[in-house]
Amino acid sequence: MLIPVILAAALMNAAMVAASAVSTILIADDLSADLAGLPNTAGVLGTAAGAMAIGRWSARLGRAQALKTGYGVAVAGGALTVLAAVGAPVALLFVGMFLLGAGNAASLLSRYAAADAVAPARRAAAMSTVVWASTAGAVGGPFLLEPAQSIATSLGLPPLAGPFLLAVAAAFSALLAASRIRPPQRTQYEEQAAGAVPVRLGASAVVAAGVMLVGHLVMVALMTSVPVHAHHHGQGLGALGLMLSAHTLGMFALAPLTGWWIDRAGPTPVMIAGLATVIVAALVVAGPSGSTFTPALFLLGYGWNLCYLGGSALLTAASPGAWLESGVEAGVWAVSAIATAASTWLFSAGGFPLLAVVSVVLGLPLLVVVALRRRPTAVVVPPLAGAIVGPADREQACG
Repeated sequence: MLIPVILAAALMNAAMVAASAVSTILIADDLSADLAGLPNTAGVLGTAAGAMAIGRWSARLGRAQALKTGYGVAVAGGALTVLAAVGAPVALLFVGMFLLGAGNAASLLSRYAAADAVAPARRAAAMSTVVWASTAGAVGGPFLLEPAQSIATSLGLPPLAGPFLLAVAAAFSALLAASRIRPPQRTQYEEQAAGAVPVRLGASAVVAAGVMLVGHLVMVALMTSVPVHAHHHGQGLGALGLMLSAHTLGMFALAPLTGWWIDRAGPTPVMIAGLATVIVAALVVAGPSGSTFTPALFLLGYGWNLCYLGGSALLTAASPGAWLESGVEAGVWAVSAIATAASTWLFSAGGFPLLAVVSVVLGLPLLVVVALRRRPTAVVVPPLAGAIVGPADREQACG
């Protein structure tokens, strides 16, 4: 089952990267640079809503069918963005980005579908494999922006319609790939864990959610303003594609290294490194040297990767179940919608230096908390025993 999961996630990443980057330019040109972050805000809110919906669909229909539904919604959303690019009311762009966000949620949550397909000892590796495989779509997608623009022009369409057409094609291909996903065979423990609702969230689950949240907030706040920064400095889609590709390469390409590190050292040192990396990257982006800008975006991407996979591994060990996985994903994206909306406003007020200050204020306190957190002694919980212990007991096994 891993191959269709991986392929669908990669294609959906390409769709989302293409639409997100160009939507900011479309709004900056048609409305105002201060409002350029709003389409991505719609996409983030759509991801949050989609994560909650996919969690419910997973409980009713199974995870495989839930992912297919999410990708199908994304195809409809991509079609609306094309209409907005060719002259339809701009409101369709926001609706389309919201629906594309549901497909993005499916792509993100598919890492847990990969974890379902393997033995518990290999779940971190399976999740990191899905994230790593997404490199092809996330890095390759931006390089197709300029050819897509040329194709749209040759068809008599506005140039910016091309990347949105690319997003539709990629989302539809993701849907086709997802149609090959088959539900895995579950053990008795996995069936109970997937549907159980723990009485309370343990400290490890809270820490995991916090690290994923802050890492994502910092990345979104900085990256939302990158297309506007490039556009204002006279850089075309080719240069913007290079920046986005460097960043997405950092986000996905080194995921196997992250998974290897988690398997050997546990999630905590990985989360510490992730928070430190996103803080350093924010400071470098805000620095005076233009030569370090693109490498810093790569560093920002890898810091997100460490926070995301480290937090996901800790969350899965602390309290398994689709309800918690989708709930945390929804919370991360709902709160980061604030960062998306505020990013270009803060950028207009103080540029990247102001965004860097905000990043440090968000990340440094949590870094201290995670570094000082007492890590419980690891306890191996057999699968059948895990079905009868509570979340506080399972938390002891997550390191």
